Amino acid sequence: MVRREHGTPAPSLRERKRERTRQALVDAAAELFERKGYDGTTVAEIAAAAEIGTRTFFSYFASKEDILFPDSDARARATIEVIGRRNPAEGPVDVLTRALETVVETRADMFGPMAAARTRLSRTVPAVQSKALQIQMSAQREIARALQAAFPDELDPVTAAALTGALTGAVSGALDALMNEGDAAAAPVDADRLRAQLQQATELALRLFRRGV
Repeated sequence: MVRREHGTPAPSLRERKRERTRQALVDAAAELFERKGYDGTTVAEIAAAAEIGTRTFFSYFASKEDILFPDSDARARATIEVIGRRNPAEGPVDVLTRALETVVETRADMFGPMAAARTRLSRTVPAVQSKALQIQMSAQREIARALQAAFPDELDPVTAAALTGALTGAVSGALDALMNEGDAAAAPVDADRLRAQLQQATELALRLFRRGV
């Protein structure tokens, strides 16, 4: 297998093809949800638009709801990895802030067409709203456990959960408001502006948890 710098294995041809198909499904779903609505779009139509069979769709996503959240697990894993590699001088808020910056810079799905569709449908479709809350709570629990394990002398499970909840609540609330603003303006969301405002919102939410405050 070909290796990238620092010894990281490069994706194989099969992995690259699979990722292209997965992204084609996400792009097709975002376009169909925008044009036909969530309830008016079928899994078969998404698969056909991505030029694969309906059965193949389910080797990538378990349901139509799941395709709205294609990288939620990756964002949680990225956050936990940053916590695990924390600098000894960093406090809990510092490492969470840096984790958010890393995720915002590397996960383009937070700002693309599917992100806009996901935010809009989470307000209007009960099944999507339920899925969004389930994913958020699951990620919140995992991140809180990792944070408490990284700072056992500073955080108990309750405090770690409160700190993580402040982060995830600020992120989801700010994204909802910013995406809603984009809908109202009938214009694409400015990703750079969104990143800056997202970081500002989380800094505000976390400042009371900083050491010495």
